[in-house]
Amino acid sequence: MKKVLVVGGASFDSIIYLEEFPKPEPKTFHKSEFQETVGSTGVGKTTNLSKLDFNVTFHALIGKDVYAEKIREYLKMPNITFLYYEDGNGTQRHVNIMNKQGERISIFVNNSSDKPNLDFAQFDPLIRHSDFVVLNITNYSRFLIPICQQLNKPIWTDLHDYNLGNSYHQDFIKAANYIFLSSDNLSDYRPFMEKMIEEGKELVVCTHGKNGASGTNKAGQWLEVEAVKDFDLVDSNGAGDAFFSGFLYAHARGYDFQKCLEMGSINGALCIHSRKLYAENLNTNRLEDCYRQYFS
Repeated sequence: MKKVLVVGGASFDSIIYLEEFPKPEPKTFHKSEFQETVGSTGVGKTTNLSKLDFNVTFHALIGKDVYAEKIREYLKMPNITFLYYEDGNGTQRHVNIMNKQGERISIFVNNSSDKPNLDFAQFDPLIRHSDFVVLNITNYSRFLIPICQQLNKPIWTDLHDYNLGNSYHQDFIKAANYIFLSSDNLSDYRPFMEKMIEEGKELVVCTHGKNGASGTNKAGQWLEVEAVKDFDLVDSNGAGDAFFSGFLYAHARGYDFQKCLEMGSINGALCIHSRKLYAENLNTNRLEDCYRQYFS
């Protein structure tokens, strides 16, 4: 089993499902679907990767509260080692409002600390012995960049809904060897992706939701992959992390760039058919079977 270290991104979320987003006016909704569950990008990647036969070590900030306990219990899954720091700010919490198109308004109602009092040297052996290192864009993850560089360990990162020039992302952009992002706030994504390759990145992948994904790499390839649309939309939370995980699964197996993108597309589609951050009954056989069904 390949070993992957995932750093940052655990929360406890309240998710509200509406037919459409409310207009900016006072209103009472007398009924809506609703769930409370563990969320965020680190949890999404960790759970997907664990089900795709990676041995995952996941580190995150959580509080000393009831929400932290829910996260710890949730992550008691095969192939996951969960390491955490008890943050004085408490567990990060989100309120996500979803519409029937799968679009999301995400409100951070409690944030974790930007600079926790962590001994970052403890990450040295974790990074050293991992086959892949994923630094999510939680602020404390940026402090691991020098360790990765000292150990000559390539960095995978996910910029999510990056908007051009946002200074928060720059450390991750500069350091990462493998970059993922969405086009939600970057409609003119191709120049950015090509610039990243010019600056020495191994590959850059941009997802477009129901419109598929684009990818480019240092070999000069520019590839497009369609979204798989045969799965009914249940909940789009986690789809980007599922795409990332499907791609990394294929990459770790030595599949070519096109197949990696297609595997990402498959896993993202499987994810939106579930109210979890990963598909029901996800495993490598199911992913490979779906690939043969849709792309072979």
